Amino acid sequence: MSPSPLTSHPVVGRVVSLAGSVGTPARVLGGSGIVRPLSPAVIARIGRALRSWGTGPAGGFTAMALREPDRVGLVDELGSLTYGELQRRSNALARALVERGVREGDGVAVMCRNHRGFVDALVATAKCGADILLLNTAFAGPQLVGVLEREGPRVVIHDEEFTGLLAEAAVDTRLLGWVDGGDPGLETIEELIEAYDGSDLPAPEHHARIVILTSGTTGTPKGAPRSEAGIGAAVSLLSRLPLRYGWRTHVAAPLFHTWGFAHLALAMLLGSTVVLRRRFDPEECLTVTDEERCDSLVVIPVMLQRILDLPQEVRDRHPLPHLKVTAASGSALPGDLALEWMDAFGDNLYNVYGSTEVAYASIATPRDLREAPTSAGRPPWATVVKILDRDGVEVPRGESGRIFVGNGLLFEGYTGASGDVVESKEVIGGLMSTGDIGRYDERGRLHVEGRDDEMIVSGGENVFPQEVEDCLTRHESVVEAAAIGVADAEFGQRLKVFLVVEEPAPSVDELKNWVKLNLARYKVPRDFVFLGELPRNATGKILKRDLATLD
Repeated sequence: MSPSPLTSHPVVGRVVSLAGSVGTPARVLGGSGIVRPLSPAVIARIGRALRSWGTGPAGGFTAMALREPDRVGLVDELGSLTYGELQRRSNALARALVERGVREGDGVAVMCRNHRGFVDALVATAKCGADILLLNTAFAGPQLVGVLEREGPRVVIHDEEFTGLLAEAAVDTRLLGWVDGGDPGLETIEELIEAYDGSDLPAPEHHARIVILTSGTTGTPKGAPRSEAGIGAAVSLLSRLPLRYGWRTHVAAPLFHTWGFAHLALAMLLGSTVVLRRRFDPEECLTVTDEERCDSLVVIPVMLQRILDLPQEVRDRHPLPHLKVTAASGSALPGDLALEWMDAFGDNLYNVYGSTEVAYASIATPRDLREAPTSAGRPPWATVVKILDRDGVEVPRGESGRIFVGNGLLFEGYTGASGDVVESKEVIGGLMSTGDIGRYDERGRLHVEGRDDEMIVSGGENVFPQEVEDCLTRHESVVEAAAIGVADAEFGQRLKVFLVVEEPAPSVDELKNWVKLNLARYKVPRDFVFLGELPRNATGKILKRDLATLD
């Protein structure tokens, strides 16, 4: 008997193979509801679509449109769209992009907040066979000009609010993904969708790469391209992150960020209804998650902190009874934030450690976080995480070293002019460096102690700012803390700490004694600066290079 169109495709065949195997893949694919009964005709059409379009945005959204065209795939401020409607919209926009000069292998930059325009632009660009550059919505004008000059996209699709920032960028064509009102002066993608044919397109030979930019917290943002993810990557995440087929998911994390984008990609497999809002507001986030009866909430850690800072009466109005998974990633969970969230909203918090370059490395479950609130948990299925010393030798459990990761989603290297890969992270034995220092505890949980380049040597002792930050945020009056190393004539370096505190503000001596009671004496900071808020980028990471300029 000849193979079916489904199983003859190597990626889809892998799904069938994994589903029919024993152990973790079969349990995950079956338990999550991904493997479901379908008619032979639908299976054949999905197989042809994935064989033609691949497993990226073009193939993934096409497959869902074939599988369940009437299922609601997206909800934003403008209303809801089914997977069938998303298919027709992206087809029409792809035709419009081709007519405006976009060819296979070209680049299209997207600078949109969380709304349908982002998804339309993403899928349509992939259907053109063009690469997709995701721009950070918090970039300043000079950063944007520099990134666009380096990456050289043919088209930029952006929200109207960013028109001024992009005025100096040398780009052939600009289109608007969201209009605030009035005459925007540029073509909008909504106009193009209405004007062009929404029927299916022939598939391109080139499958789109996704280029996600690094956060730029320590320098110029770099482009980190990644090709299509296979089913193994999804199985890895779902092996410790119990998402289910057909859930309603509020993705509050920015879609241009690795974490937000990952859940958009998972939606193509899980048939999720993705609920979006353009801007994060803590009370609105609670309201939307509650009123949309969301099963999962996707956040960056600072969003959790902002929600917990709301008055108790506001939080009490939204207990989130339907919420089963709160998925956090993007930065470390400071202090006892994990315990505070779970005490308020139940044991539903999962924290994923990774980076733009390695995607995911480990996942902390609610049980992990109850036992060790700042831990990064354990590596998921088919993921290797090792702690290596400066010579590349694995260190014993309990000792600190550099974190190296191996999985199915390591990036290809940073981009240079015209999208060429020019450099990469350090790789040892097939494992890629995250740039972080960490250790395994006696229970096999990973602990991330801080960035390799942030560690200071004070009086001959290694000091990691993150450990001191976590200690300080456990003080009842400290809201947030960030520490950096500064030069010291006597000790070589010392820690300088920037704090956001509640009134009445604690004294410097009180804070020093607090650290002294909990950590070694050489870790006690000498300098304390009190601020109204800490500078952060759009993904919630503290901009320590900005702190270095403050007194």
